Amino acid sequence: MEFNREKKIGWILTSLRKGGGSIYGKKARKALSEEFNVETKNLETKYLKWRFLKPLGWLLGFIKLKGCKDLWIRHSFIDVAALPLGKAKGKNLALIYHIDNSVSFLILRPFLFWIEKIFYHSLKKVDAIVTISEYWKNYFLDRGYSNVYKIYYGFDLTDFEFDSEEILEFKKKFRLEGKPIIYIGNCQKAKGVMEIWRALRDLDVYLVTSGERMINIPALNLDLEYRDYLRLLKTSSIVVAMSRFKEGWCITAHEAMLCKTPVIGSGLGGMKE
Repeated sequence: MEFNREKKIGWILTSLRKGGGSIYGKKARKALSEEFNVETKNLETKYLKWRFLKPLGWLLGFIKLKGCKDLWIRHSFIDVAALPLGKAKGKNLALIYHIDNSVSFLILRPFLFWIEKIFYHSLKKVDAIVTISEYWKNYFLDRGYSNVYKIYYGFDLTDFEFDSEEILEFKKKFRLEGKPIIYIGNCQKAKGVMEIWRALRDLDVYLVTSGERMINIPALNLDLEYRDYLRLLKTSSIVVAMSRFKEGWCITAHEAMLCKTPVIGSGLGGMKE
């Protein structure tokens, strides 16, 4: 099989924060790197620590962005909105997971309102749009865009094979023995964990969140490596995914079902797929 190493792809990143989109992007870059020359352009600044100031750093990064690639992959709606900036040459592909700023910081909403308008205008200039669900594919087609494609997230099914001993070890390691476990999602406001905790706090169960603690609730928060995260889904009696925004697809819901764990979800956006 002949690879196209001479074909160059530039992958623009504005955030290194863990999440469904970053996981999808990491897997896509790995797959593309097997056949193409993929270079990551990270525009996240290390000087602006406050989240509401990060757009200023991105703006500066886009202005400085230059170079010639066969294809630039723009990884978010901010990346697409910034298409007119910089001196990057080559075709452009917009990889869009979801668009919903209703749960963003209040101080950022006026800024994001105008960025979103610029986004829809800039999107007309890209060569292709890739979404991760039928919901968002239809969303863009209904708005009159063409060259819209859907590429679902893929799983290695061997990751979802467990033996009883490793599950018992996991429970012992994180002191989750003796009571049912309910996983309520990534520990951030947009995922609805506050509302879930309030609704379930009187139950005699372990209420567990994962990832970076971005909202302070009295649930047990575990920052886990991927294998332990899957073990958590497997050991849970149920997974509750009540996202407050229109999800791109909701990888967590699919991972839980591959672990044969029941899921209750909000069904917003692409989650219902």
